[in-house]
Amino acid sequence: MGSMSELHYFFDRDREIHSWREIVACTDRADVDFFATTDAAVARAKEVCAGCSVAVECLEFAVETNQPDGIWGGMTVNERRRVRRQWLEELRRAS
Repeated sequence: MGSMSELHYFFDRDREIHSWREIVACTDRADVDFFATTDAAVARAKEVCAGCSVAVECLEFAVETNQPDGIWGGMTVNERRRVRRQWLEELRRAS
């Protein structure tokens, strides 16, 4: 993942949220658990995300909407919480 300034760009840019969902790498991956709890299953889900062309958009959506579960954009809920806290802090400083 990029720097916070790169994330800030992605969070602030205008986009159509529904379009990225049409081309995600996870759509037809019934063999992968994106709501995994074991380390091995989480690693497998992250591998799929790493090869996804819209992982950044997926991560943006998850952070912006505060998704409480699952692997989104290659990050677990705890990893996204850290990103969300940083993002919200940057927004507070900017206002």
